[in-house]
Amino acid sequence: MGEVARTVSEAPVVTLIEASDFVVSARNGDIRGGDPQGMFLLDSRFLSSFELRVDGRTVEPLGVSLRDPTSATFYGRADATLAVLRHRSISRGLTERIVVRNHSTRPRPVAVTLEIDADFADVFQVKEGRVSREGWYGRHPTESQLRLGHRGDEHVRETVLDFEGDVRVGELVGWTLLLGAGEEWSTTVTVSAVVDEVKLVGEPSARYRSWQAKVPRVEADDPALSQAVQRSAADLGSLRIFDPDDPRRTVVAAGAPWFMSPFGRDSILTAWMALIVDPDLALGVLETLAEFQGEVVDPVTEEEPGRIFHEMRFGSATSLALGGGNVYYGSVDSTPLFVMLLGELRRWGLAGELVERLLPHADRALDWITDYGDRDGDGYVEYLRSTPNGLANQGWKDSWDGIRYGDGTVAEAPIALSEVQGYTYAAYLARAHFAFEAGDVELYGHWRERAAVLREAFNRDFWLEDKGWFAIGLDAEKRPIDSLASNQGHCLWTGIVDEDKAARVADVLLSPEMFSGWGVRTLASNEPGYNPLSYHCGSVWPHDNAIIAAGLVRYGFVEHAHRVMRGILDVAESQDGRLPELFSGIGRDELGVPAPYPTSCQPQAWAASTPLLFLRSLLRLDPWEPHGQIHLAPALPSWLSRLRVEGIPLGSQRLDVQVSEDVQVEGLGEGIVLRSTPRSALTGLRLQLEAPDDR
Repeated sequence: MGEVARTVSEAPVVTLIEASDFVVSARNGDIRGGDPQGMFLLDSRFLSSFELRVDGRTVEPLGVSLRDPTSATFYGRADATLAVLRHRSISRGLTERIVVRNHSTRPRPVAVTLEIDADFADVFQVKEGRVSREGWYGRHPTESQLRLGHRGDEHVRETVLDFEGDVRVGELVGWTLLLGAGEEWSTTVTVSAVVDEVKLVGEPSARYRSWQAKVPRVEADDPALSQAVQRSAADLGSLRIFDPDDPRRTVVAAGAPWFMSPFGRDSILTAWMALIVDPDLALGVLETLAEFQGEVVDPVTEEEPGRIFHEMRFGSATSLALGGGNVYYGSVDSTPLFVMLLGELRRWGLAGELVERLLPHADRALDWITDYGDRDGDGYVEYLRSTPNGLANQGWKDSWDGIRYGDGTVAEAPIALSEVQGYTYAAYLARAHFAFEAGDVELYGHWRERAAVLREAFNRDFWLEDKGWFAIGLDAEKRPIDSLASNQGHCLWTGIVDEDKAARVADVLLSPEMFSGWGVRTLASNEPGYNPLSYHCGSVWPHDNAIIAAGLVRYGFVEHAHRVMRGILDVAESQDGRLPELFSGIGRDELGVPAPYPTSCQPQAWAASTPLLFLRSLLRLDPWEPHGQIHLAPALPSWLSRLRVEGIPLGSQRLDVQVSEDVQVEGLGEGIVLRSTPRSALTGLRLQLEAPDDR
């Protein structure tokens, strides 16, 4: 493992996040009017300008300290002797303490001003640079307060700023100081958000401390792994969104700064990957998705009975992809993934009563697969948007050009994606396991047979024998979309790949064309459609690599998986432990640092969960707690000789696992058999109802 170079450039903006709220500013703390920055709550920008001037000068940034995802200190200077600090925290608003220090040997007068504005634009208008002021705006200064208001669509929104000290409030907010030699002055500005005369109130510090207290502790002799896991826990804690009607229910936002709302696919995969640290996240995700499960056929939002939504927005913000609604259902994979996650919760022995209550929602999801997902009755799940405003591609590679043939041509829907068939296969097996536990022989046989039929067809129709890999999908004519892509790694993860093909898939995923040295590319570098700076056609996504590594481990290719993990952890190490949503696919041999993708979200939920799935893959941890067993067969790489994870949730227990020269497990409940062999890749199909010990 060689030394990892660190990126030279610093991020041009600083993002603070808490639940669905976030603040994006320049590195000196300014929220610059006209830039895609601001204070955002409920998908609206409540502060569009917050620019500090000291003696008429913009503060020069010298450093930023992020204490946690909700707070930061900005350090800068107005000139050679005037230092400026801005201590900022967010909680359904913003609190900032401004400090000005005179480091000269003489007293001096100082003028401090703030330029403040709020345009109340929706988050997509800001992101896409198309802000237009519509509706009624008001500006009301008083002696120590400024109220900015807007009436539009269905709501009245206000931003209320309270100031301390001998302040002047007008078009500018200002203070006139006389600072002695070595003296400092400070004041506090509080920014609150009001919607329909109701002040938004939060308590991030208590929630965040509670989260941190229950996250399992990880000790490893690899600093990059330890740092990445610690940063993951912090970022996931800040990305959680709480149901105002039931604060115990949490979901996770997709990513900051532009996707601070629930996305079905993102939330499910994040919750799955984070099970090793927080099962409550999975519970909240499943409950929320079930609450908004499709009921009717609506071509505009692409809602269909049983379908799990793609995206939800809280405020007035709507994307072109939403078809004009606040809930949009155009995802082909969130529905089978919902069933997969529910089945996985059962395997961990968690929230048995809730899982039983949600089982009818799983059945409705499976009905959607049969009645709507399989559009032509061929046994495969396809997608085709029903509105021109919907997403053209509805798998996780949902950019318009994300699915390409081997000649570089962009494929057009309807498309049956390879990984979606894998998710569907795993969903069938999850439902079969529920029936197995209930002793329902007929239902168990039904879903097990459906899984077996799908597996056989998939390995026949998607496999490209002459190339040695699986097609990325099948088009409307059932022709293979034959480019070499990362999707097949997800197929390993779900177990749909025949064992006689797995080795070739493992090798091609780690080939020079696919593996950049930092991670597995979304599309091979020798494909005509390859572009290392594209969103889905040659870039590298950490979550994609975590799933690929888990799939490689499932089929026994641990050394391949370790190479993937090492590359991604090196990326995290180069960025102080935080993984970006994605980064460029340019090779490590060409550039000694991972090249960023310009608009990558940081933090981003499933990127943050990546090191957590790595932990599970390193431990080769696969529980089936209701049946009294847990597979635990750690396989550590050469760069990791000691790993300890304390507090892994399993049923009502918390496990401590230490791996060094041997494996030690503490906290295992009575009646749980510890199996020191890895779970078979084909466990689901080999399960026999009449022989429950053969599993």
